[in-house]
Amino acid sequence: MADNKISLLELIDIFAEYRKNIIINIKQLQENYQRKGIKRIKGVRNENHEVTQPWLRTEYLDNAEYVGMGEFEFNHNTATINMLVKRKVKLAKVEDKIPIIEVAGLLANDLNTFNNYTIVSDGKINVKSLKVKISSKKAFDLLKEKGVLDAEVFDFHTEYSIQLDKLPLVPFGKHYSNIDGLFYQLAEIKVLSSIISAYLKEESDVFVPEQLQELNKHYLSKKVYLNFPTTNEYNNITEALADGTLESRVSYKIDIGSKDILNLSKLYSANKFLDRMYRVYDKETGEIFTKPNWKMAFNENIAFRHRLLSSRTNITKVDELMKPILDDFIGLDDTGTVKAILTKVGANNLAQLLLDKQSGKHISKDEIVAALTAANTKLEQYAEKIYQDKIYPLVFYIGCTGMLPDEMASPAMSAEELAAKYPNLRFSKNEQQGTFFEVGDSIISIYGKTEYYSKGLVANVES
Repeated sequence: MADNKISLLELIDIFAEYRKNIIINIKQLQENYQRKGIKRIKGVRNENHEVTQPWLRTEYLDNAEYVGMGEFEFNHNTATINMLVKRKVKLAKVEDKIPIIEVAGLLANDLNTFNNYTIVSDGKINVKSLKVKISSKKAFDLLKEKGVLDAEVFDFHTEYSIQLDKLPLVPFGKHYSNIDGLFYQLAEIKVLSSIISAYLKEESDVFVPEQLQELNKHYLSKKVYLNFPTTNEYNNITEALADGTLESRVSYKIDIGSKDILNLSKLYSANKFLDRMYRVYDKETGEIFTKPNWKMAFNENIAFRHRLLSSRTNITKVDELMKPILDDFIGLDDTGTVKAILTKVGANNLAQLLLDKQSGKHISKDEIVAALTAANTKLEQYAEKIYQDKIYPLVFYIGCTGMLPDEMASPAMSAEELAAKYPNLRFSKNEQQGTFFEVGDSIISIYGKTEYYSKGLVANVES
């Protein structure tokens, strides 16, 4: 085997490229897997701590030893990688085990459940090895060349063991991209996506409301994903920690922000900001709605105006970032911000629809829902590309090494020192204990947060 092995990050890139040609021994993975989150059980817990079970259950369509290679997901602000394994299931009634054949006019024989396995947790290997079979000689040759297989001859019948804990987590000598301007790109996308998501919460470009109700009754989302209600397996967290049901660990968060806004978590949700800064009223009666939401945005009898703010209202840099986007979206002020964001991500249809609406053209609800749905997908894809190319590698490097890359090295500052230099910044309790670095026009934050997880090995992990 080659001495100069690739990093785990590079191996995961290969897994992702050849995921259709690699299958995993799921039983071996489950037998040695340590859960890194809190175990949840299906059902709803009432005020008396009694759990009401769902009226449906899932049953695997296989009892397979092998499953397809999962999809890999990186956490936005920790050095954590999860592998999402998809498995076919059927729905059946709990009471009499009768299978559900059809839901909302759809055959219910093509449903999936997703098992989520944490491969790396906060910069530490959580899955030491994977046993796999490989159906592509090209994939076999590449893995052999990179030093992670010790077999000489390709054999699609053979099970290979790939040791993840023998690999360096990050590649040596990698250049890490400049992050200037990325925070504001992601912030604008997050704000606009929050508006759209709030409107689309109970809307679909595929199903009518009656179908959505039936899907929901059968624990299916509008994307036809299984979505059972779940609750913690314990009643009281203090008791669970005392009796060993739960254990705690410190997870280190790595965030990027600006010199005015520390990170993306400081942004308001779209509905909260709507209530904070605007009045929503009926054009004909003048009635002001006391609980406005973005579901009202495209109603033709609805109008918006700015809320008259009291002298006690503290206008923050978050307000200054969000207000031009919302003003533009609802037509109070033509800032051009929304069009610029939508054009950048390729969501031109929504940009034109908003222009048509503000010029008085009637737009059908179906057109609105379709355009918003397509635009939200574009926004999410654009943001994810930024994370994949620029943010994840940096977060993973810092989370694994505890240091900034050489090309970004700068003096560390405490929250007090940073606040004195940039007084617009606001810090949470955890962030007040953090360490901060000024890198170009960005601020990188590193701070600890207590996380809890269920103790012991698990035989099955369902997300």
